[in-house]
Amino acid sequence: MAISVFDMFKIGIGPSSSHTVGPMRAALQFARKLEESGLIEQVETIHIALYGSLGATGKGHGTDKAVMMGLEGEAPDLIDPSIIPGRLEEIRHTCRLNLLKRRSITFNEKTQLVFHRKLLPFHSNGMRFTAMDSGGNELLQKDYYSVGGGFVVTGENAASDRLVDDDTCLPYPFKSADALLKLCARHKKSISQLMWENEKAWLSEKEIRNHLLAIWQVMQACVDRGMHAEGVLPGGMKVKRRAAHLYQQMTHQIPHQTPGVPVGTLDWVNLFALAVSEENAAGGRVVTAPTNGAAGIIPSVLHYYWKFCEGANEEGVIRFLLTAAAIGILYKENASISGAEVGCQGEVGVACSMAAGALAEVLGGSPEQVENAAEIGMEHNLGLTCDPVGGLVQVPCIERNAMGSVKAINAARIALRGDGTHFVSLDKVIKTMRETGADMKTKYKETSRGGLAVNLIEC
Repeated sequence: MAISVFDMFKIGIGPSSSHTVGPMRAALQFARKLEESGLIEQVETIHIALYGSLGATGKGHGTDKAVMMGLEGEAPDLIDPSIIPGRLEEIRHTCRLNLLKRRSITFNEKTQLVFHRKLLPFHSNGMRFTAMDSGGNELLQKDYYSVGGGFVVTGENAASDRLVDDDTCLPYPFKSADALLKLCARHKKSISQLMWENEKAWLSEKEIRNHLLAIWQVMQACVDRGMHAEGVLPGGMKVKRRAAHLYQQMTHQIPHQTPGVPVGTLDWVNLFALAVSEENAAGGRVVTAPTNGAAGIIPSVLHYYWKFCEGANEEGVIRFLLTAAAIGILYKENASISGAEVGCQGEVGVACSMAAGALAEVLGGSPEQVENAAEIGMEHNLGLTCDPVGGLVQVPCIERNAMGSVKAINAARIALRGDGTHFVSLDKVIKTMRETGADMKTKYKETSRGGLAVNLIEC
């Protein structure tokens, strides 16, 4: 399967790529399938069942809202987040849903959108959509799986973890870090240069550049919104947004909380990550990088490069995103980027690894140093559990993004002080991460039934 940089970085909405972005895309696919099959005019109602992790934490992650918006024809990269509350209120008040914006159907959310703890086959993020006619007869039923990072697969191809078989012939195909390094050595190219050539299999150079800079613009806008938005996050826990207050302190608009602690680069890195993560938790527009739960790390480290590294420019931003995507592809191909499948090591850990390697490249690192930085970034996130309190992408998720950003920068600095040789390869770390996730108890994998999610409430 050929994976693009634009598969790894998707513009969407919060709070979760697996629970919000993926389900919205799945619902939209189902609605379009009804249209393509000529069945849409016969549909009287649709039943949706959410299974596994989606059933356990879907309410807190906005899965219910996402599937309703998807059925109405909205896509996560195009929808205006500000319209969602009004649309949901209308659906709930009238018990009518506007299928693909062209057919009004009966929809009672309380009885037609149900949450199950049990699993469907293949993956813990399962969904089943069933369309019925006016006589109660089944018109179409399909299963979908949200497998992390906004990727969606159908029940028919879930075993191979593919939405469609993309057999695009890439000039520099790779399935492992070892193969990637050998390609770099053989062709005397950096990792970002190889990725650039691969992307040309799908898009023109101008399109690649424009799309990557558009992603960067969304990241910048997200940071800016997060640094100025105040109040509490949705979900009932009344978690107060901190980024705006921190920004005001750091820019001397208000007194410092602790006057004896000077403002340093580390504070800005924390601020960037908190700003994005709070925007994500609030359901705002973010870039899935590679997931929403870890969406603050790559923007934070990229802002660190942009604001604090000498010679930073747009070409560096492009190289950063290409390199990060190459590393993310290795995890997607050989392990998982789904917190429901392998825990938070597959989200914050992968984002940290991606950001570390990308920063090493734009700071002049060799492919070997880039691989070393990516390995360090994951090595110290191995075993990280996914235990969101209340099923919300807030505690401990927001602070984990800040910690992951700092780890990524330090991993890059450690790698750049060496020559790229090291004992543990990135391939071995990815294999270990996959095995650790397989051995991890389900309650520590995004079900909010273990770890902090339970112990904090007990306290």
